[in-house]
Formats: sequence, structure tokens, C-alpha cells
Amino acid sequence: MKKHIEIEYLDIEKNIEYNNLIEKVIKNCFEIENLENTNLYISIILTNLKNIKDINNKYRNINKETDVISFPMFEKEEIIKITNTEVKHVLGDIIISIEKVQEQAKEYGHSFERELAYMVVHGFYHIMGEDHVQKIDKEIMRKKEEEILNKLNFKRNK
Repeated sequence: MKKHIEIEYLDIEKNIEYNNLIEKVIKNCFEIENLENTNLYISIILTNLKNIKDINNKYRNINKETDVISFPMFEKEEIIKITNTEVKHVLGDIIISIEKVQEQAKEYGHSFERELAYMVVHGFYHIMGEDHVQKIDKEIMRKKEEEILNKLNFKRNK
């Protein structure tokens, strides 16, 4: 089985439960998008509020904390071209604030695990070229996210 993920920790303690959940979510994302037999992978960095605020400010000129930031390496149309190559390609980087995940889990009445899974899936689809600026695009992206979350039995509590 190919490894499609690298997980790093930036100024927070490593947690094997986070790794297990993230690996399971990414595995399902790759399966649903028919990418499991490719040489593509994703880098995920788990961090704190201060770091994600600094990253958000530096790369997006938004000086506030956020939950997840995605940095795709390819345009949506380019992903198809690289799926059948022997070269290992990083699809992109996802940075997640664990503190923000904890806050939002409480705010939305979800478990921490459901909220973290959502952040991973949400970041994955941004890397895949999806967005939620236009209503129709948001509907497409949300449908894909919910398909994976439901498959993994991460249901909405509200």
C-alpha cells in the first residue's frame, strides 16, 4: 500500500491518535478520488493558533487565526496529468490549527474527531482545486466532503 501522507507537528505535541485519524481520512479521500494507485501525497502540518495566524498573515495577508490553510501545488486541470507518472509529487500542504479544531468542535457541537476529519477533508478538496466562493462550487465541495465524512461515520450532531 502506498503512503499518501506526511504528518508533521509544529510547536505542538505529537499525537498518534491524530495521525491514525488523519491517515484514515486521507486514505478514503484518495480512494473516492481514484488516486490510491498514484505517486501523489499530501503534507499535513498540525500546529497552534499563533503559528497558523502568522502563516495566514504571511501568505494570505490576513492577520487573524484560522482553522485550516491549504497550499495546492497544481491547478485542478494539472492533477490529471501527474496521476500516472512514476515521479512522486506532493499535491499540496495542509496546515491545521489543533486549538481551532477544539474550539470549533465545541462551537458546532461535534466531536473533536469529527471536526479534525472535516478539516482534513476540507483541506484535501482545496488542494484538489475545489473552492466554496460561488454557491454552486460550495454545493459541489460540501457534497464531496459529506460523502467522505459519512462513509467514515462522522455524522453531524446538529
